[in-house]
Formats: sequence, C-alpha cells, structure tokens
Amino acid sequence: MSAPGVDVPRTSAPGVFLAVLWRDVFVTGRELPVFLAQVILQPLFMLFVFGKVLSSLGYTRPGYAHLLFPGVVALTALLTSLQSTALPLVLEFSFTKEIEDRLLAPIPTALVAVEKIVFAAMRALIAAIFMFPIGVLILGSVPWRSRGAPEFAVILVLGALVGSAMGLTMGTLVPPNRISIAFSLVLTPLLFTGCSQYPWPTLDRLRWFQVVTAFNPLTYVSEGMRGALVPGVDHIRPWVCVVALLFSLAVFAAIGIRGFIRRAID
Repeated sequence: MSAPGVDVPRTSAPGVFLAVLWRDVFVTGRELPVFLAQVILQPLFMLFVFGKVLSSLGYTRPGYAHLLFPGVVALTALLTSLQSTALPLVLEFSFTKEIEDRLLAPIPTALVAVEKIVFAAMRALIAAIFMFPIGVLILGSVPWRSRGAPEFAVILVLGALVGSAMGLTMGTLVPPNRISIAFSLVLTPLLFTGCSQYPWPTLDRLRWFQVVTAFNPLTYVSEGMRGALVPGVDHIRPWVCVVALLFSLAVFAAIGIRGFIRRAID
C-alpha cells in the first residue's frame, strides 16, 4: 500500500506497450547478425540463382533481374514477419511459457497480440531494407525510383503487417505438434503462387493459375513493389494492391488476435 497523500505513478497502456516493444527491439539489436543470417539466406540465393546465374547462362531475358528484385524484397518482408510471429508464439505458448510474463503486463491481452504483430513487422522492414545492398552486390544495380518511394513504403509496411498477422493466425490456431507440417503446407504454395518471380498480368494464358495467385497476399506485395520500382512492367494497379492488403490485414489480424486471446485464457 502507498502512504497517505503519496501519488503512485501509473503507467498507461501505450507506455507499457512501447516498453514491451522496446525490449523486443533491444534483444533483436543484440542478435542482429544471427537474425539477418536466418531471414536473408533464402532470398539471397533466390536472387543469386534466378537473377545472376540464369541470366549469365542466357536462360532468362535481359532485364529479368530487375523484374525479379521487387518480388524478392516482397518475399523477404512477408516471410520474415510471418516466421517472426508464428515460430516464437508456438514456443512461448507450449514450451518456454514466456508468454505468461507478457500476459501479466498491465495492458489488455489484445494489445499483447498487436505488439507481436508490430514487432515482427519491424523485423521484416529491416530484412527487406538489407536486400538493397545485397541486390547491388549480387546484381550490380537494383531498380529504384524516388517518385515511387511513397508507394514502395506503403506496400512494404502493409506487406510486413499482413505477414505478421498471418503468422499470428498460424501461431495461435495450429497445435504445436503440427506447426512443422503447417509450415510445409503453407510456405511452399505461398512462395510459388505469390508472383515474386513473375508479373501477375502475364499469367493470362494460365487463367486458372492466375485465379489461384489472386488469393495469395504475397501477390499484391510483389505487384505493388513492381509498380513502385519498375512501372514499365505490366503489374496490378497500386490501389488494388493496397485495398487487397488492407483487407488481408483486417481478416488475419482479427482471426489471429481472437486466437491469441483464446490461447491466453486457456
């Protein structure tokens, strides 16, 4: 109990939220090289093989590397945020029980879930930005337009948030003993139907596959980034990408937060 007449300072929910977020950011900063090695290795080799090796051997058309690069950045952003949310949640809810410390924080349980989404999105932004110097190192140059920077930033942030929300959904709805199977069943189709290696409009000759890719949120991240970085290539209109990503974010965030609250209560 506090002494009479002494005001005990109370930390607001936003203050606690930022404190928890800063703690996660600080830990990531200490492990930055390990984090980057984990999230950049796959897109790095994709960029090297498809953008450099196949181009040098003459199996791809001139300029394909610049068409591929926005898709690789999109893939990096979405997959990094998805994995940064789903895998830690599985461990925290099942083995380490670290989630209990966060649930004891004086903020609503839903805000704890939101913090997970925001933090994973921040990790994804860092990984995506690092792809630019890597792209220059591998390809010699990467596409960039200062006029497309605002569009690029919007698509990048939305893509990272959508990936985080998808990861929250997987991490809370999939049983821990099935998470490896779930990743196998989700990541491979997500990777190859997300238009990261090809523009969506060019699939008009494979209409059924074009329809399938339209249900993948990664498609709209890839196409939005192509519109921002290489507008001369056929792509989905930017406003369509933004609307689709906002819709995906709303759906997956609602499902994920609800699942998080249910798991927290259990």
